[in-house]
Amino acid sequence: MKKPTILLITPPLTQLNTPYPATAYIKGFLSGQGYSVTQADFGIELVLRMFTKAGLTRIFEAVEAGDFELSDNSRRIVRLKREYLHTIEPVIRFLQNKDTTLAQQISYSRYLPEASRFDQVEDIDWAFGSMGITDRARYLATLYLEDLGDLIKETICPYFAFSRYAEKLALSATSFDPLEESLQTEPNLVDRMLLELLEERLQEVQPDVVGFSIPFPGNLYGGLRLAQYIKANYPHIHTLMGGGYPNTELRTLREPRLFKYIDFVTLDDGEGPWLKLLEYLQGERQVDLLQRTFMLQDGQVDYINGCLDKDIPHTEVGTPDYSDLPLQEYLSVIDVINPMHRLWSDGRWNKLTVAHGCYWKRCSFCDITLDYISRYETAPATLLVDRIEQIISQTGQTGFHFVDEAAPPAALRDLAIELLRRGVKITWWGNIRFEKTFSPDLCRLLAASGCIAVSGGLEVASDRLLDLMKKGVSIAQVARVTDGFTQAGIMVHAYLMYGFPTQTAQETIDSLEVVRQLFLNGVIQSGYWHRFSMTAHSPVGKHPEKFGVVKVGPPEGDFANNDLWHDDPQGTDHELFGPGLAKALYNFMHGVGLEEPLSFWFDFKVPRVTTDRNLIAKAIQEPAKPDSERKLARVFWLGNVPEIDFMMYAKKGQTIERCVLTFYEKAEDFQIKTTANIGQWLLEQLTLLTSEEAPAMTLKQLEETYPLDAHLSFSEFLASPVWFELREKGLLLL
Repeated sequence: MKKPTILLITPPLTQLNTPYPATAYIKGFLSGQGYSVTQADFGIELVLRMFTKAGLTRIFEAVEAGDFELSDNSRRIVRLKREYLHTIEPVIRFLQNKDTTLAQQISYSRYLPEASRFDQVEDIDWAFGSMGITDRARYLATLYLEDLGDLIKETICPYFAFSRYAEKLALSATSFDPLEESLQTEPNLVDRMLLELLEERLQEVQPDVVGFSIPFPGNLYGGLRLAQYIKANYPHIHTLMGGGYPNTELRTLREPRLFKYIDFVTLDDGEGPWLKLLEYLQGERQVDLLQRTFMLQDGQVDYINGCLDKDIPHTEVGTPDYSDLPLQEYLSVIDVINPMHRLWSDGRWNKLTVAHGCYWKRCSFCDITLDYISRYETAPATLLVDRIEQIISQTGQTGFHFVDEAAPPAALRDLAIELLRRGVKITWWGNIRFEKTFSPDLCRLLAASGCIAVSGGLEVASDRLLDLMKKGVSIAQVARVTDGFTQAGIMVHAYLMYGFPTQTAQETIDSLEVVRQLFLNGVIQSGYWHRFSMTAHSPVGKHPEKFGVVKVGPPEGDFANNDLWHDDPQGTDHELFGPGLAKALYNFMHGVGLEEPLSFWFDFKVPRVTTDRNLIAKAIQEPAKPDSERKLARVFWLGNVPEIDFMMYAKKGQTIERCVLTFYEKAEDFQIKTTANIGQWLLEQLTLLTSEEAPAMTLKQLEETYPLDAHLSFSEFLASPVWFELREKGLLLL
């Protein structure tokens, strides 16, 4: 039987600047199995259809024809319709980096019509100065788009947002009723534009199977609207659904109405289940041998997992295939004036995973029982760099975002060494844990390999609560690790949490004080507060009594089951603190208010800080272990092979031979003067360390090669100015 033609769709909306990688992974894998696969990101395609002169004209006409009670802000935008229609296409081209000369006009003339989003630009001169013209213009153009988004949301499409679509319908949706009711209403104008895109793509591809990747709640409604259209107009096409949302929310799915739209829902990594489904649709597999798949049989939702095959190993999932995505059409936007924060919305990043799952998988608030976290698998650094080179060749882009839950330090070390060994130049960032393995030397290695930023969970900045969370880190440790990254020139973003079970008002304020000190000492550059959410698949959700909280809902339903409601009788009123914490953090990220008392950020009385006001500074200043006690550490040299010059001179009637090692490096040249035998030894070892097939050499092994006739013992050499100079210039102990 002929293999089916497949269309993979990411429904709106996730990011405007780069594609979500799920369909690229599945396409890469299924193409390797001989299937014809086309993919589409309807998020960017929908936005590009809406924000043209023709699309915006349709939107304004619908607003003017509708019976909407407009706010003053929306009324202003409608009155400026002509200005918006004249500027929308140039602005989109600018945000696509296709017409950067427009930056000067956007920045310094009245080029853009302005509505309420522009009220927040008082600090723009401070943020961008006189030189950052393109970034300044990108920020203003983002506000311009968000003004139009506000109009759309207030009128023709209350579901609209630039990074999510109808998210509220899918959040905590134990009942399918709200989604079903919305799907039975007449499609709004944005829906119709989305369905036009679908019809065009169906005519072009003529698929037998359409697969939807639903990573977040804000993709579900759009996906179901599309699937509904397929069922109504092309009933012969099979529809599949997988992704992060089903993986976390739909594991106990019993709702038959979903299957009016979707034929099959799969859980966890899609490669195996979707391959088995395709074999089933080709008549090559029995239905009871499917893998992690929900389907409707005799009016009942059945979960079928009779497949005896193992999961596709991380080493065999293949390279993500970004072909047929409009990579030059994505928009680089800046919605927050912060150099670290912008990475999520600005620039085209190839997304890749270093390892499958999480190597730590103990955090009590995390869904550690689910496959995407619990099944930890690594891939060799050589294979990862092969994939990186393949993606660069395909996309022409050298920016990478490693989207692991927490990339393992050892794997990142090996990846960095392999990148440097091959001379592969990339720019990358990713998620980590702030654990002590990230030594200052490892941070320097990662920076040399192209790392520009890391994000990690500090969560609640309280050692008691960090212990209760089983984070495996302390505040002092986080301070030292973030300092190591910052000193290496790597930006740091901290995920912060408030409202963890039993957290007191005192601990909340003391946590904010720790965050203030981290910013004050310059060891983090960005952060984001999350309100603790109890989920069904986390240790807290499974055993709330162990954490001092009580599950109070929601009522059990046939659809989603993930977010749980809880009471925290021992903790404070967490909701009270949210606005003040967010306000303080926003200002800290802009370098503002770091000397203000913490009560300044709240409109109610808060406890006095009990944290040592020098806690972070003291942690950073704590001396590191001396090199002489790190004999098993790997020695790695970031620099080049030096040139050596010998010289002879007489001293007290003796002829002494000395040498000068001259290092020619990218930023600066430098010299090291030492005895001839130590200099010759250093030249030999540095030559070995920089060779194409450099061995992994420990400090102990280096000691074994040290010249016996040197005037210093090896321990004395490790305390000498020559060693300290080498360590400063790029000799690492990993």
